[in-house]
Amino acid sequence: QVQLVESGGGLVQAGGSLRLSCAASGRTFTNYAMGWFRQAPGKERVLAAAIMWSGGSGYYADSVKGRFTISRDNAKNTVYLQMNSLKPEDTAVYFCAVRAGNIMKEASRYNYWGQGTQVTVSS
Repeated sequence: QVQLVESGGGLVQAGGSLRLSCAASGRTFTNYAMGWFRQAPGKERVLAAAIMWSGGSGYYADSVKGRFTISRDNAKNTVYLQMNSLKPEDTAVYFCAVRAGNIMKEASRYNYWGQGTQVTVSS
């Protein structure tokens, strides 16, 4: 049974940094895509960044390009999201999710989800 556990959220001032972690367990994730989605109050869940477990440059939403970096540690089965130069508009609940196959932008394409971690950026 796949389990995803996020950690690392919190409250930070604008311009600050946070690193989110997503520890995955329950299977081998070869040929799986891992995504970090975020959902602000009253808004839909959108993909912020994604990466293939097998490697590659990954995907970034335009709103986070140049500020966020997604990476993975296959030995630890953990995916990270390093968030720099944070803005108040980055405030959201951040979820990690996995799917078999290529990176997809739609949340409905992902089969397994973590519980989410709150990121709040104050101005």
